Amino acid sequence: MNLRRLAYLAVLLLCAVTANAAKKEAPPLADIATYPMLEKHDKELVTIAADPYDTRARADFFRIDYVGHSILPVRIIIRNDSDHPLDLSAVRIQLEPQHGGKLPAALPEEIHRRVFHVKNPTQQKKLPFPTPSFSTPVDKKILQDDTDFSFRTATIAPHTTASGFLFYDIADLDDDYPLRGADLYFKMIKTSGGKTGDGKASTELFPFTLPFDKYLATKTSAPPSGAHVVKTEK
Repeated sequence: MNLRRLAYLAVLLLCAVTANAAKKEAPPLADIATYPMLEKHDKELVTIAADPYDTRARADFFRIDYVGHSILPVRIIIRNDSDHPLDLSAVRIQLEPQHGGKLPAALPEEIHRRVFHVKNPTQQKKLPFPTPSFSTPVDKKILQDDTDFSFRTATIAPHTTASGFLFYDIADLDDDYPLRGADLYFKMIKTSGGKTGDGKASTELFPFTLPFDKYLATKTSAPPSGAHVVKTEK
């Protein structure tokens, strides 16, 4: 085997390894009815489920160790069995801890600050004179995960299902078991008339509340709360 052929094979091997390392896939979706965190509105014909990825083992397909940095990935599944499209352009999906408060899903910049311990520039002490503005670029792996896995759907067509992940920064919660007694709260989901929308005024659905305790109750080898999310030091 000559050196040119050997070099060619080495390049092919490197490309294959790189492609394999870059390829990330979430586990396939199960039937929505099998998820413990589930709420179905029979009148509105909409079902929502959530699946927390609260262990490193479950979340190992992500490019970043979110669980190890107290970032909780939650898979959102919404099935629309009605004849009307669902409008999610203004939806709010908030994690409500047991002791009060509401946590919105973290943005990529917020995830970057948590993972890499970057201070939030808006929280720094203000000086009495103008200062140049600096922004920290978001890590490429976080951006790739956001592109590949995040819940981005703004409209769900009739008789279809949409899914994706949201990420919640739970590092600042005082509870050592932050999922215990917590809820995932959905509001401002709207529907419009007609199979493709006919210009009628939209109707807001009743809120959905999914208790994390339903998920924790299914874990057989868990600590008292069932929550395995690793809390980072503050």
